[in-house]
Amino acid sequence: MLLLNAARTAFVTERHLATLTTLRGDGTPHVVPVAFTWDADAAVARVTTRPTTQKAVNARRRVDGRPGRAVLCQVDGRRWLTLEGTVEVSDDPVEIAGALDRYAARYRTPDPTIERVVLRVAVDRVLSSRDLA
Repeated sequence: MLLLNAARTAFVTERHLATLTTLRGDGTPHVVPVAFTWDADAAVARVTTRPTTQKAVNARRRVDGRPGRAVLCQVDGRRWLTLEGTVEVSDDPVEIAGALDRYAARYRTPDPTIERVVLRVAVDRVLSSRDLA
């Protein structure tokens, strides 16, 4: 399991947005601002989104039968943290509810009327600015 040190953990619990990068079908990057949550026990970052968004479409795409890759990058001044990993889409109601609870704790209560899926990024690589290393 991938563990973040105390400085990195504190940073991913602060209220910041990040960019999410996924790959389109033609291999070009799709980069969008997102809110995300970090599950330290599972080493998973989660993004909730509508099922028809480009990021969800990209996350469903398989490369040679394997899950695609995604990158989250959170920046605040000179501090930054990048989380890289495989990405999968879940439409499981229990997982969606858990992701929305985590989102509400970090950001705000999401609109309950919007249909959502969860993008699960199983983080296998972490990069950061020196002050978070």
